[in-house]
Amino acid sequence: MSGQPNTRLADLFGLAGWSKGELARLVNRQAAAMGHPQLATDTSRVRRWIDMGETPRDPVPRVLAALFTERLGRVVTIEDLGFDRNGRVGRRRSVGNVQNPDGLPWAPERTAAVLTEFTGMDLMLNRRGLVGAGAALTAGSALSSAMYDWLHTDPALAGDAPRIDDPLFADPAGFDRYEAAPVGSQEIEALERSVEVFRAWDASRGGGLQRKAVVGQLNEVGGMLAYRHPEHLQRRLWGVAANLAVLAGWMSHDIGLEPTAQKYFVIAAHAAREGGDRPRAGEALSRAARQMVHLGRPDDALDLMKLAKSGSGAETLPRTRAMLHTIEAWAQASMGRGQAMRRTLGEAEELFVSDKGDVPSPSWMQMFDEADLHGMQALAYRTLAEHEPTAAVIAQRHARQALELRANGRQRSKIFDYLSMASACFIADDPEQADRYARLALVSMGETSSHRTWDRLREMYRLTGEYAGYGKIEDLRREIQLALPNRPSKPAGNADI
Repeated sequence: MSGQPNTRLADLFGLAGWSKGELARLVNRQAAAMGHPQLATDTSRVRRWIDMGETPRDPVPRVLAALFTERLGRVVTIEDLGFDRNGRVGRRRSVGNVQNPDGLPWAPERTAAVLTEFTGMDLMLNRRGLVGAGAALTAGSALSSAMYDWLHTDPALAGDAPRIDDPLFADPAGFDRYEAAPVGSQEIEALERSVEVFRAWDASRGGGLQRKAVVGQLNEVGGMLAYRHPEHLQRRLWGVAANLAVLAGWMSHDIGLEPTAQKYFVIAAHAAREGGDRPRAGEALSRAARQMVHLGRPDDALDLMKLAKSGSGAETLPRTRAMLHTIEAWAQASMGRGQAMRRTLGEAEELFVSDKGDVPSPSWMQMFDEADLHGMQALAYRTLAEHEPTAAVIAQRHARQALELRANGRQRSKIFDYLSMASACFIADDPEQADRYARLALVSMGETSSHRTWDRLREMYRLTGEYAGYGKIEDLRREIQLALPNRPSKPAGNADI
């Protein structure tokens, strides 16, 4: 027993609003439901967990994670509770600290356990209709500092499966957990094809409609990773896990589940690196950076992009590096750093055209084409136009090119292009054009489940204020007010209606 309070558990306990006696009774009841009827917890034990830093034996940490997840309506893991996974009673937890609360980076066996536990809890929230929200995002600098050395080294795959025969190994939470079994190349091929289907659906319809299916598939893969497969199959399984985790994170971000999204991006980076795919790990971290810019935290985004770019390794293809540069440029634009943004976008263009296509792009880069390059340039210049209005004209040019190049099935990206164009037109004092593109976006939004499109619409709505007396724009403003959800999903600090 450490004698020091478990502040993480104490904070969550305060949020939950239970008494210590009530929590003890709930633990006993939940443990019995999970197949542990012999467990007998009392108030004094709960007090020792919170006030004295005692780590209870398995299965109590898993039981507590399930209880807090249901109570708070967001995923709460064993690490979130301040417990060391597989810890003994009285053992001082070492999973993290204030700067690195999740104890990053994770060992391979812990990555598989966290993956399975987190997806199981997420599925439980889906099944019970709860809303995943309320946790804080980890700062980009904290993630970068914790993961820098780890990402720059190569993993050893020889022992990358959990030690399921170890009596001290704590089985994950168990909710919707796939029964682990060895798989062969045909099963992995089917999983890889399913990723492509989910990815295409997300690009077309947004993240809300298929997120649960992706999380469930990822949960199954976590079970598969509990076996030691031949190295070539194990690498592919880690790759499937990385791709599904990125999709789960992106879909979560798309519907406003921000802390959940960040956790999936971190899981994806771990899975990709364990599979020996450092470029994929860098791309996963770049998703976390895009999330940070969207939430108004470009400084955190730049910290993450430094790690993503340097950790991707020399084998990263030029087109992938070009994509990473566009995200960095968007963050720079958000901070009003026009010169740096232009330089970064120039490097992105050079990298993009230098990719001769002699080496096939990985599947996860298929969505970044010339239309996406122009779309990101339009977004960066439109963002910079808030600081330098003359940038709006360049934003319009790139948005127009993106729209001309957009392939079918990329409806969400097309909506973002419409909104970039409309916003740039408002800043450039062209309300007639702005009205046209804003209405195109508004009409298309009903076809997707993306909350991010509504967030961008709110940003554009703010720009209509200068034209409030203009007939067409007054009508547009009323239509937007009627169409927008009542509550914005972006945090305070962004302009809302």
